[in-house]
Amino acid sequence: MEHYAGLDISLEEASVCVMDTAGSVVWRGSVACEGASIVSALAAHAPSLQRVVLETGLLSNWLWHELRRLGVPVVCVDARHARAVLSVRIMKTDANDAESLAQLARIGWYREVRVNSEASQWLRSLLLARERLVRVRRDLSNQIRSFLRHYGLRLGKVTGRNFERRVRDLAADNPALQELVAGLLRARAAVGAELAALDKRVIALAREDRVCRLLMTVPGVGVLTALAYRAAVDDPARFTRASRVGAYLGLVPRLHESGEVSRSGRISKTGDGLARALLYEAANVLLTRVRQPSALRDWGRRLATRIGAKKAKVATARKLAVILHCMWRDGTAFDATAGAAA
Repeated sequence: MEHYAGLDISLEEASVCVMDTAGSVVWRGSVACEGASIVSALAAHAPSLQRVVLETGLLSNWLWHELRRLGVPVVCVDARHARAVLSVRIMKTDANDAESLAQLARIGWYREVRVNSEASQWLRSLLLARERLVRVRRDLSNQIRSFLRHYGLRLGKVTGRNFERRVRDLAADNPALQELVAGLLRARAAVGAELAALDKRVIALAREDRVCRLLMTVPGVGVLTALAYRAAVDDPARFTRASRVGAYLGLVPRLHESGEVSRSGRISKTGDGLARALLYEAANVLLTRVRQPSALRDWGRRLATRIGAKKAKVATARKLAVILHCMWRDGTAFDATAGAAA
């Protein structure tokens, strides 16, 4: 008899439910959330294992790869889709969730989520770490500015190394203010040093990667955008049509149709938020700062005059996502005369 299993995972434990073809529960229990422990439990209680289902979450990427390495036929499903089934039960427990996931594994009523490779996950984590350092440094700078304003001092527009020197000059005659900003300045300098080291690492990665060098031939697409796009897409062959990349990154409008009602709303904002934000920034640079003529730039500027700059930038970002996919798949550099037709 065939067996199917559902996993409801947490940081410490994983609830496991094993079910047979008829839908009867063969075994349920909790094991440590480790690949070896889960495999041992499945080997003991599901000798004819056909499929294991778990839902997306913080640990799903790591556990999916771990179980795959150990030979487990695991499938990752979208948590939003699984929620429709899990919410049917009145009593929400980890054991009941695992049983519902086992039912999904048995009947096959799910949409499998493609799990990105470990290399792509590491690259995305690196970019997120850099983004966090940027935010921390910005927050420290804003807090210092706030302290200065409390004493009637205005920092003005300063950047780079001039920031710390300007702050110390303003606080020179106020010992109390010096005490307030001294620790923040040291923390800001430490974060800046780590950020500079991380920037060098990111730039080196982009220069060494053939795909990133190819993507950066598009005007407005820099190191961060190329790396984030590479990490988000992972494998261009996963998309049968390039136009689907825009929807995957949440750059297409939501659509609601019911009877005679049909309306489109704002963009869905699904998928990788970092890649989406960087594509928008690339579109902004392309439309406002790039002087090199191209069909894509001209198309975006014409669109801006008709529907507004913000919507035009979103549309250009979606177009960029499609063009970058075509370039990656075909291995061709950006063609300024055919960019908007891709």
